[in-house]
Amino acid sequence: MNNKLSDNFLWGGALAAHQCEGAWNVDGKGISVSDVLAVSSHNKDRKIYRKPQNDVYFPSHKAIDFYHTYKSDLKLFKEMGFKALRVSIAWTRIYPNGDEDTPNEKGLQFYDNLFDEMNKLEIVPVVTLNHNDMPLNLVKKYGGWQNRKLIKFFVHYAKTVFSRYKGKVKYWMTFNEINHLSKVNYEILPYLSGGIYVNQIEKKNLKQVVYTSLHHQFLASALAVISAHEIDSSNMVGNMTAFIMQYSATSNPKDYLFLMQNEYKNYFCTDVQARGYYPNYAKKYFERNNINIPIKKGDLDILRKGTVDYISFSYYMSETLTTDKSLPKNKAAKGILNGVDNPYLKKSEWGWTVDPIGLRLVMNHIYDRYQKPIFIVENGLGAEDKVVNGKIHDNYRIDYLKKHIESMKEAIILDGVDCLGYLSWGPIDIVSASTGEMKKKYGYIFVDYNDQGEGTGKRIKKDSFEWYKKVIESKGVIL
Repeated sequence: MNNKLSDNFLWGGALAAHQCEGAWNVDGKGISVSDVLAVSSHNKDRKIYRKPQNDVYFPSHKAIDFYHTYKSDLKLFKEMGFKALRVSIAWTRIYPNGDEDTPNEKGLQFYDNLFDEMNKLEIVPVVTLNHNDMPLNLVKKYGGWQNRKLIKFFVHYAKTVFSRYKGKVKYWMTFNEINHLSKVNYEILPYLSGGIYVNQIEKKNLKQVVYTSLHHQFLASALAVISAHEIDSSNMVGNMTAFIMQYSATSNPKDYLFLMQNEYKNYFCTDVQARGYYPNYAKKYFERNNINIPIKKGDLDILRKGTVDYISFSYYMSETLTTDKSLPKNKAAKGILNGVDNPYLKKSEWGWTVDPIGLRLVMNHIYDRYQKPIFIVENGLGAEDKVVNGKIHDNYRIDYLKKHIESMKEAIILDGVDCLGYLSWGPIDIVSASTGEMKKKYGYIFVDYNDQGEGTGKRIKKDSFEWYKKVIESKGVIL
């Protein structure tokens, strides 16, 4: 077997503006939904506020100050040999309230500078339009994505950045982990994804609100794809979904039926964005649950015309499902994982199931289903790193990434999956989206801040830094 991946394969890492940039109120930036989400203690829910509070710590306000350190951080990524870096544009830097007619020039200029620096270093920008930081004003004034007016605001924003960065950015994604909008058991996910306050909606109306919001996001995404191609025919636009490999706990046919029904939830958003229509299983689900999707004249045509060019996704874990209610539930990763423990798999410190083979399975399932290029844009291990004599020996992270990259290579080389690249999450330590902590670290580069933003901000290379550098240099041969 030829172990080397293509010269064009995009090795690199992935970041989100609200988790790295900081500078939350600098140069005209508006307040986003992330800017009022407070830090939590380990494995507890984060608290959503209505506005910033002076006596509460909001991690997005400072993050790791990438807004001011991006040049030196990018040099470290270049030293590792990055071919690409996924970043997101903070919508509130471009349109602080989300509904303005005229963009904020200072915000536009920051991303001009960022993309210019990346291109100078020959690091390809892969850009997410909305990564969990929609303008808070759109939630307060319009009720978030359940309001159809947000389609117009998002498309206006998308057209602005497509035009501004024409020739600087080729790879785009519309909504980060769009399927998280429906994860109503974990209230921060629908809030970050769609501006939905789950606890303020009657339970009987919650599904209606969720799928109305998703319909509006599907339309906004499709219109953005159409606009991107009109503005620059070389643009490639993908969706972005959180994929969790799912298994049946037993060979009981009832378990397998239950698995199939849950797999539909895994694929639903991508089915609409990649195929351009609502699948029959979704229509039947809507009927059973008295959900009336507010489809207007022309909507279905927009979905059909605005299908994505590639399928991008995050992969961290798998889950095991059963109908047997006597088995103990998996309490790990609250609101993200369901089902029961898998005796064949280990867990991370935060309870996330570690399953490298699951990545190969997911890659095959997605590619077989859509026959479009796929792109791994998040994969990594959150762990609490220790600095010992100025060094960080993170062999546990190397082991995790090594096994996942091996599995990815098997999907590409042995199974024939068309994969554009591998962007690990996050290449430098950033604020955790799920907990707001800094101690939950993913990076090859340590950042000296604690959960309250205290510290020097000093960057220190971990052992995984040199390891990943060799992986990229060898095109995946040396693991």
